[in-house]
Amino acid sequence: MKVERTARVNQPRPLDFSLPTGTDAASVRARIEMMERLLERSFVIPGVNVPVGLDALVGLVPVLGEVVTGAMGAYIVWEARNLGLPKWKLARMGMNVLFDTAIGAIPVVGDAADFVFRSNTRNLRIIRKHLDKHHPQTQVIEG
Repeated sequence: MKVERTARVNQPRPLDFSLPTGTDAASVRARIEMMERLLERSFVIPGVNVPVGLDALVGLVPVLGEVVTGAMGAYIVWEARNLGLPKWKLARMGMNVLFDTAIGAIPVVGDAADFVFRSNTRNLRIIRKHLDKHHPQTQVIEG
């Protein structure tokens, strides 16, 4: 049986809400990846094929939207702290979330910035590099 692979790397996949609850690195990685996918790549805008998530949608609500998405981004930083990331990486991640929240608070400019500056994706990249180096057993092989 021939299986064709047509999915692109950044293309949204259906969300799976069965998350592991453990404190091991693999469980934390799964939760962080799911949160990033929810915030940045939940679905695709028809016609332009641009993935968007709750960060861009909830950010349309003035003030409250940025507070909510900022708190969800802070959750990713908190999980990274529990993994034992160095303080300088945590500070960088915190600055990503703070910058995204601050820019998002500007009415029209902030909504456009949510499509361009994806702080949660940047933070996920930092966490993946750390996990791949210090916990290689957590790597997920897709294909």
